[in-house]
Amino acid sequence: MIGSTDLSRIQFAANITFHILFPTINLALAWILVFFQQRYNKTGDKKWMNAYKLWVKIFALSFALGVVSGVTMSFQFGTNWPGFMKTVGNIAGPLLGYEVLTAFFLEATFLGIMLYGYGKVSNKVHSLATILVALGTSLSAFWIIVLNSWMHTPIGYKMVDGVAHATNWLEIIFNPSMFYRLFHMMLASGLTVSFLIAGISCYRWLKNDKTESVIISLKTGLYLAAILIPIQIFVGDSLGLNSLKYQPAKIAAIEGIWKTEKSVPLLLFAIPDGKNKTNSYELKIPKMASLLLTHDLNGEIKGLNTFNGNYPPVAPVFFAFRIMAGVGFLMFAVSWIASWQMYRHNKIKDFLAKILVIMTFSGWVATVAGWYVTEIGRQPFLVQGILRTSDAVSSVSQKMVASTLAIYISIYVVLIISYISTIFYMTRREMNTEGGQPLTM
Repeated sequence: MIGSTDLSRIQFAANITFHILFPTINLALAWILVFFQQRYNKTGDKKWMNAYKLWVKIFALSFALGVVSGVTMSFQFGTNWPGFMKTVGNIAGPLLGYEVLTAFFLEATFLGIMLYGYGKVSNKVHSLATILVALGTSLSAFWIIVLNSWMHTPIGYKMVDGVAHATNWLEIIFNPSMFYRLFHMMLASGLTVSFLIAGISCYRWLKNDKTESVIISLKTGLYLAAILIPIQIFVGDSLGLNSLKYQPAKIAAIEGIWKTEKSVPLLLFAIPDGKNKTNSYELKIPKMASLLLTHDLNGEIKGLNTFNGNYPPVAPVFFAFRIMAGVGFLMFAVSWIASWQMYRHNKIKDFLAKILVIMTFSGWVATVAGWYVTEIGRQPFLVQGILRTSDAVSSVSQKMVASTLAIYISIYVVLIISYISTIFYMTRREMNTEGGQPLTM
């Protein structure tokens, strides 16, 4: 039977899984809206504003669900994880407060102008509002990533009677993994939105809506994805090397390495067996893990057996990483092939358009899998080396956690289906307007 601690972990995972979907879209979509608007300001071509008007509606929908799910998630710090704030609240509290003061208020203040101000305020004011909302989303991501990365690589603190106190805020903010995680998340958001825009544009393309706003949206999504994916591969590798230095048990779990050894093979596939501390059905490339992680074919990598049981559950981390990487390489191939077709012929073949429609939300899959690698890979610690997960959980009964978990999941399933349905409804509504021109906001 699943205990109260595991149920609380599953409940928080369900909440963060649902919540992260929407900031992942809005973080990059806000800057794409800035791009669309600036292109309109420079060229005066209505196709850019037409694209803007559709995607700003999707931004607003995502923003609303992101706020609602974020509030719900924050309640769990008190109900399910009181030990977290009790132990590291002196650090987590101010960082979360900075996120609200510098980011959320900025977004909320100018969002109304961004959504409803076109044609009612001057173009300069509307453009400024769009830029400030985009800046607010980025600042929000910055402070959240600061806290999350500090939980993985905590420095700039001292422990007094079991409570963490800040000694150097610059070290806390610019902790050893912060920039790697921030850039990795920013790029993940860019790729998620790139495929969202490309997928929705291809949906319109296949419905014979080939207006100029559709074509420029499709090109924007494809070209951005083609540019960002190679950068993401490089940043992901750098984050992996950072994790090898500060969280070697996580890397050992990702690679399925049980014993410390040299010339370690890269496992393309395996079934980790935590009970017997071995792998079954291995498909591997000799020495490749050592080369990737140590840049030496004969490099040594620590195995899980050296960590005295202080390592994460291997199978979830192992498979989540391969899902993330597999989806990422699929995105790489599809975006480059489709970009080449658009560049050469200003159109893409229908079969490739259908693939892009199927991959509309592929960025979500890769992002969620990546977050699972990151967060499950930190176990058994909630804050690396400071606070164990088992020491932070509340005494809420198993029955209560199970019932609220069931309610959360039921609501989230309904909301995500409604969200996706609404996006395609908005898209069809654009297609059904006269001359293929988007509706006036």
